[in-house]
Amino acid sequence: METNETIALETTLAPKTKLSGKVIKTTLAGAIIDIGQPLPGVVHISQLSKDPVNKVEDVVKEGQIVDVWVRRAKKDRIELTMIEPLALEWKEIEPDMVVKGKVVRLEPYGAFVDIGAERPGMIHVSELAHGYVKTPSEVVKEGDEVEAKVLEVNRKKKQIKLSIKALEPEIEEFKPAKKENRKGSKASRKDDAEVAEAKEPQEPELTAMQIAWQEALSRSGAGKDIKFRKTKAALSREQEDLLNRTLEKRLPTGG
Repeated sequence: METNETIALETTLAPKTKLSGKVIKTTLAGAIIDIGQPLPGVVHISQLSKDPVNKVEDVVKEGQIVDVWVRRAKKDRIELTMIEPLALEWKEIEPDMVVKGKVVRLEPYGAFVDIGAERPGMIHVSELAHGYVKTPSEVVKEGDEVEAKVLEVNRKKKQIKLSIKALEPEIEEFKPAKKENRKGSKASRKDDAEVAEAKEPQEPELTAMQIAWQEALSRSGAGKDIKFRKTKAALSREQEDLLNRTLEKRLPTGG
């Protein structure tokens, strides 16, 4: 049966909690650390350093003050590690979660961000911002603190794909009106000209009678000072009568 004290320990000493303690004993299997708790803290030899350790005394000695992190709190002991744990374990990283980190490297194709995982997450150049981005340096630089959304996690390949763009509101692109509908466009002006041309009244062509009248005037010399112009209406009846009389005088009769 768990005591209230044990329950309190498990509650307050959550995994990854950082503590400082004093080495009170070393053994072949590890070291016992006084962390100011009712239960002893124990560091296994495999948790003394990232590098392989052959002898505990090569890393820690009795009386030394060390920094440790809680791995798990058990009924009889508190398991510790001197290897700083990752802020995010692979099992904790899920798509759509929002993470914070620091830009640690730039490549032509994207930016790498340390989010506290085993590997940095990668933001492809197309995921840095809305719109076209030629190079990552246009948006971020090394050392920048950024916030990003997890797009994909591949635990087997140990790859994390991130996006800054996914956290920003999308900007609607301005779409201009179609060419034929834009006021003052070439297409509109051309259409207007065609309509105006269709509405413009066309002057009638000369009739055979009018052509004969013109020739008669030219031959008689009566039209030297008269400028003949095309008009919208036909010649008057008087002009036609004059034409007929002129032709009767000049043309031979059939008798």
